[in-house]
Amino acid sequence: MDESLHYLIMANQMLVQKSLMDQIKDTGLTIGQPKILDYLKEHDGSNQKEIARACFLEAGSLTTILNKMEEKGLIERRMLNGNRRSFHIFMTEEGKRKQQMVDKAFKEIEQKALSGILEEEYERFLNIYKRIYSNLQEKSDR
Repeated sequence: MDESLHYLIMANQMLVQKSLMDQIKDTGLTIGQPKILDYLKEHDGSNQKEIARACFLEAGSLTTILNKMEEKGLIERRMLNGNRRSFHIFMTEEGKRKQQMVDKAFKEIEQKALSGILEEEYERFLNIYKRIYSNLQEKSDR
């Protein structure tokens, strides 16, 4: 196994994604939809630009995912304050139900990933990982 940082980040992301999709396969959710539901949990009513930025998606990809989510009755688009140029995305009751399933799956994955890791180790890891994120974010903002 390659032990470089980029490989481990990529491999862990793929393992999390695979585990998540295995756990929620009976929900009808497809790739991309769980992270949008996860974001809307705390940011219900966000506009598409906010969701795209937070979920690291291109606008066109997000539109495709949202269209499918709307077809499935997971979200609804609403105009706020009569602004026809900007729709806000809200979870439906069905979307909230599916989001709870996603949340449960994420908790189980995190529990498995962190088994045998002490609290102090976890806190130290998070601090370093946040610094890595910040460093990379600074580079992409330029």
